[in-house]
Amino acid sequence: MTAEPWVSVDQIAQHLGVTRDSIYRWIDRKGLPAHRVGRLWKFQVSEVDDWVRVGGAEEDSSSSVRDGK
Repeated sequence: MTAEPWVSVDQIAQHLGVTRDSIYRWIDRKGLPAHRVGRLWKFQVSEVDDWVRVGGAEEDSSSSVRDGK
């Protein structure tokens, strides 16, 4: 079996269709599964996909109220 490759911030942002800023914010505030390798963040797509499926990227109700949504 081949090991899953590690991907960069740019690659995971493109995979999810969001900006790099969103990725960094989700690492900090929402527990996006990321691994620090030196100064770089690396991701496994399967871990990130699982995180999305369980609702990790959902909007907080407090931010929705604050934004008037």
